[in-house]
Amino acid sequence: MARAPITTDEDRAKSKEIGALRGLWPFVAPHKAMMAFALVALVTTAMISLVMPLAVRRVVDNFEAAASTILDQYFAAALVITALLAVGTALRYYLVTRLGERVVADIRKAVFDRMVMMSPAFYEKIMTGEVLSRITTDTTLILSVIGSSVSIALRNVLIFAGGFGLMLYTSPKLAGLVLLIVPAVIIPIVVLGRRLRALSRENQDWIAASSGSASEILLSVQTVQAFTHEAQSRDKFDDVTEKSFVAARKRIGTRAVMTAIVIFLIFSGVVGVLWIGARDVRDDIMTIGELVQFVIYAIMVAGAVGALTEIWSELQRAAGATERLVELLNAHDSVADPLRQANMPDTRRGEIAFEDVTFHYPSRPDTSALDQVSLTVAPGETIALVGPSGAGKTTIIQLLLRFYDPASGAVRLDGVDLREMERADFRRHMALVPQDPVIFADTARENIRFGRPDATDAQVEDAARAAAAHDFLTALPDGYDSYVGERGVMLSGKLMDTRFFSPQLSSLFVEGQFPG
Repeated sequence: MARAPITTDEDRAKSKEIGALRGLWPFVAPHKAMMAFALVALVTTAMISLVMPLAVRRVVDNFEAAASTILDQYFAAALVITALLAVGTALRYYLVTRLGERVVADIRKAVFDRMVMMSPAFYEKIMTGEVLSRITTDTTLILSVIGSSVSIALRNVLIFAGGFGLMLYTSPKLAGLVLLIVPAVIIPIVVLGRRLRALSRENQDWIAASSGSASEILLSVQTVQAFTHEAQSRDKFDDVTEKSFVAARKRIGTRAVMTAIVIFLIFSGVVGVLWIGARDVRDDIMTIGELVQFVIYAIMVAGAVGALTEIWSELQRAAGATERLVELLNAHDSVADPLRQANMPDTRRGEIAFEDVTFHYPSRPDTSALDQVSLTVAPGETIALVGPSGAGKTTIIQLLLRFYDPASGAVRLDGVDLREMERADFRRHMALVPQDPVIFADTARENIRFGRPDATDAQVEDAARAAAAHDFLTALPDGYDSYVGERGVMLSGKLMDTRFFSPQLSSLFVEGQFPG
């Protein structure tokens, strides 16, 4: 059975508010100049579009009386207007699309910067795959809105407002009849829009869950295959993906019904108004040119309303995506650096002390992983923590690196409580050799340099020699510059040991299982 995505009823209620898009403003605000130029291009193209029907009216009403030169001038002017419209539209597209790409890139960087600083306690509550889905899928929705939908929406608002104003100017009677249609159009948009918002958020949640499931399985593919768990893993992923499809199908169906109702109501009203307008032309109440002008504006206004209906659905989806990203940006981390930080002692000795430490993992708050544990490791002393699985050996290492904070008691390094120091300050003097080696998809040289980005090539090679890795690294086709593959599948875990031969280290933690 697939695990439901982590979303509470309260979260879903918040996603009903289109105002969640306000969370994008801090990323959009730095680009006000680009927005201003895009707005000028947008307003210009909208005004040009609204001028065209006025020219058409003149041509129709004066077609028989006008000289051929005047007609030529009308059509020449139409070509100029068309050229301006093309240039303005291209400029608007370039500016808003560039703005969307810039904003989304900034959002992705901000979210990743925040996530990479979150403690492991945070990732007990959310799958990394779900975080990745928010960084990729949700930001793609935002890109679509900023880079396209918002500008199209503003253009259609201008077309609607300007077009309706010119409809009033052309024929107040017919424009008044059009107004009667508006409530009938708004009601289904509001009613079905609420359901559409909820379905959009549900669909996005299941997509994130699907991504999380795939990430979890593929990152552990060797374990999956070793235990012949492929079929169960496929079933789990299929279950989550199918739920995502079902939610998407409901969303698409609701949107299709809303679109059909709105289009039918709009164009039924337009047909009715045209019927009355045709009778007015027959009775010489208005000219053919005025009717043609009114019809063009009516079609433009109807098209604007239809487009706004479509865009409203996109805005609702983007609001849910924005909310999910803002949740990550504002996520609370139970492990944080203090505002006033104590400095590491000038003389680093490496003394470690646990003082009556009690600890519960966030996912198991009722079970103590450590209960009033006291431990002192003197500088230069080597100790081994031995015990059955679940005894707390790994927990002690995680508390030493301050991946978590104890519920009570204190963990001290050279007499200073870890909670009083900046995490990066004391961690650079520690090193961890995990039970499962972690090698990144990069060159061997950069993997060795991982703990010390400023290490020289000579220091990298010295570390490799100390770890007995120099010979097999130089035997590779490109030596130290050989690409080691994702998760280091192309090399031995021995490469990881080279990271820990550094004069800066005062503490080294080795995690593993030993026969006893």
